[in-house]
Amino acid sequence: MLAEPRHNQILQSIKTHGSISIKVLSDELGVSRETIRRDLSQLANENKLKQIRGGAISLSVSEPDISERINVSAHGKRAIAKIAASMVPEGASVLLDSGTTTQAVAKELMQHHGLTIYTNDIQICLLLGRVNNNIVHLLGGCLQGHEDALSGWDTVSMVERYYADFAFVGAGAISSEPALMDFSRDACELRSSMLKSAKTVVVVADHEKMDSVAPVRVSNFDRVTHIVTDIALNKEMEAALSSLSLDVFIAADEEM
Repeated sequence: MLAEPRHNQILQSIKTHGSISIKVLSDELGVSRETIRRDLSQLANENKLKQIRGGAISLSVSEPDISERINVSAHGKRAIAKIAASMVPEGASVLLDSGTTTQAVAKELMQHHGLTIYTNDIQICLLLGRVNNNIVHLLGGCLQGHEDALSGWDTVSMVERYYADFAFVGAGAISSEPALMDFSRDACELRSSMLKSAKTVVVVADHEKMDSVAPVRVSNFDRVTHIVTDIALNKEMEAALSSLSLDVFIAADEEM
């Protein structure tokens, strides 16, 4: 493939997905990763995208509003949530991140009793509060513009005061380095704190988040004990995650 049509396909992928990894582009376009790196460097110099480690993102990349994300991979998120909730015994303490996948986990926890919940997600607070003798702590902070959740340094400070049996944390992206990534420093700081605030730490992420990239890294990825996703990993992601001390659950396999 000539450079110009290859560049056009790269830009179309960036426009569609917001971000994309070198590995995915290499597979899709049938060229080497070095060729893709050179393409991304050229397009970045032309101010058509932003090159980051492991891939590229749109110049205007941001996480879509929750109203747009709620129906993306909805079946997969429900399958993920069933496995995640099955880990939690009655009476456990649970830290729940905000987001559509963690909201699905909360719905699966509605039959549990005596839970102590810590969350920055207002919808999760309303789902699990005042029922089944649950105790719900809504973490304070600044109300986000694109979803019913709180964030900021006040939220981080409150998370650091608690230690739960389980934490269920979302992801903006999980790259093949491997690395957990997100779209803003605020989101990364909060998720980084959540990863330190529980004994069992579970990242819940549908297949759209796997082998992808986002502009900011989340630290403390080594604290993750489990990842639950909905579709089998490609060989590179499987190899990357096998280097870590964690278990990967595939929801599709569990349903079969």
